[in-house]
Amino acid sequence: MEKIIQAAVERGASDLHIKAGDVFRARIDGKLVPLTKQRLTPEQTKAIALRFIPNEEDRARIDKVQDYDCSWGAPGVGRFRVNILRQRSSFMIVMRVIPFEVPTFEQLHLPAVLAHTAAAERGMILVTGVTGSGKSSTMAAMINYVNRTMQKHIVTLENPIEFLHRDLMSSLTQREIGTDTESFRTGLRAALRQDPDVVLIGEMRDAETIDTAMKASETGHLLLSTLHTPDATTTISRVIAMFPPEEQAIVRVRLADALHAVVSQRLLPKKDGHGRVAALEVMLVTATIRDLILDPNRTAEIKEFIAEGREQYGMQTFDQHLMDLVQADVVDYATAVANSSNPSDFELQMKTFARRSRMSAAKMKAPAQAAAKTEPDKPAGFTDDLSSLLQP
Repeated sequence: MEKIIQAAVERGASDLHIKAGDVFRARIDGKLVPLTKQRLTPEQTKAIALRFIPNEEDRARIDKVQDYDCSWGAPGVGRFRVNILRQRSSFMIVMRVIPFEVPTFEQLHLPAVLAHTAAAERGMILVTGVTGSGKSSTMAAMINYVNRTMQKHIVTLENPIEFLHRDLMSSLTQREIGTDTESFRTGLRAALRQDPDVVLIGEMRDAETIDTAMKASETGHLLLSTLHTPDATTTISRVIAMFPPEEQAIVRVRLADALHAVVSQRLLPKKDGHGRVAALEVMLVTATIRDLILDPNRTAEIKEFIAEGREQYGMQTFDQHLMDLVQADVVDYATAVANSSNPSDFELQMKTFARRSRMSAAKMKAPAQAAAKTEPDKPAGFTDDLSSLLQP
């Protein structure tokens, strides 16, 4: 089993699927590909599940397990986030590969504005996207930046712990849900009494956790967490909608004050077929954005102000970043169109940009051609290098 997993990691797999009645499969460059020919039996998948469960008490109740999260690692193989589940009365195991090395902004090709965002003294930073879009890696890079450059106390609440951070300039306290603390809510309430500067919550799943997170931001802490939302506008609406209708007006006011940034991302296959790259929308809460959050009738205007704030604040929409990736020849045009927020608008923007680029190139070329025509013909043997005419 470990040889198969190691082979998948060496091929660049991001996830592995182990299921009774099927072969080992791995997600490589976004595609789920088979690794073996032999199909696994229910007994084999149960034995593999037992191998991953870390404690004796949970192993003893394996036949009652329906959903189970843990982490697992092996020397020379790697570290993994593991989810064990029941399907058709047998076990399935899904493993997410966790690199040993904590990523940096440069390695993930993230925009420089995220470094300034991570350096904030207070506020709530939400990293959003669908499952498997790289949210954990982006948050790990932000924590890594703080750890390498500032003297702070960072508390993380994860289920399970993914990236293992070493204490560098900062001191890190990493707590696993179910092992070190009962729940995200319990751990977050406790974290506020542990002298933190930065708090990371693996996921905000309910209104109570979001309420506590906003309180943490309001009391002068920097808080990072994730949501399964596609973009900044939807994130704001989703957070507010988690609360009862009678509380939503005050929640909107609190969110406008507490929110510092929303980073939304999508993973796209690279044009060369090797690996994937993140396309990001980055919204920073400026005074204007805060006014738009406060007014429920103007929330839809946020995307327009994100686009306009690119030069001054470093913000960007998905479509702006997709244009950058196409122009840099990292992502092909069809992939960019398929993943754009508005495909028809995106195609129009790309055509406009291409037309302007051709016109600009033509304007630059014309003076050079005119200069070439007016330059007098040089006599035979003429050289611009006068040193060849001088006597030694």
